[in-house]
Amino acid sequence: MFPIPRIVCWIPNWGASHPEVGIEHLRLSEGQADGLVIAIDDERGPFRLHYRLSWDPQWCLRDAELSLISEEGVAARTMRLATDGQGHWTDDRGAALPALEGCLDIDIWPTPFTNSFPIRRVPLAVGERRQFRMAWVDGTALTVRPQAQAYTRLDERRYRFESLDGSGFTADLEVDEHGLVVDYPGLFRRV
Repeated sequence: MFPIPRIVCWIPNWGASHPEVGIEHLRLSEGQADGLVIAIDDERGPFRLHYRLSWDPQWCLRDAELSLISEEGVAARTMRLATDGQGHWTDDRGAALPALEGCLDIDIWPTPFTNSFPIRRVPLAVGERRQFRMAWVDGTALTVRPQAQAYTRLDERRYRFESLDGSGFTADLEVDEHGLVVDYPGLFRRV
């Protein structure tokens, strides 16, 4: 379990035109996360993304609230998702989201925190590989779609992440004793 509260920060380093410009500040308490990402996207420009997540003791997501914050400091766009932990999702009006059927975890771009959900929820033996169907959220546009991913445990504190969307993207993630990303090569570095 995390000590309550726990503060974690990452520096983004994905932007070709603005490497290491920005920060994510995440406050964790038991079953809850409150995060703010301030960065520059090469396509969309500067942005602030605020997100709140809640999950059960087995690390099954229950609720996700996301807001893109305008230059004036107000929520320009928002998204709310809820799930029952069995792969059934609804939006902020309670309407079913059939495209996300079977997704158990969420993966929010741009934060490395959501990589912790499959790592914490499904303990893997060293060398074991598992595929996951994720609710993938583009936090710079506030869209969501299903995405297949895989994790392979390489050793005690390293996991190979694979996007199974046809891009061929892989990354070897270093995590701490709590399953939180320390280094996501080319994308995020914890400070």
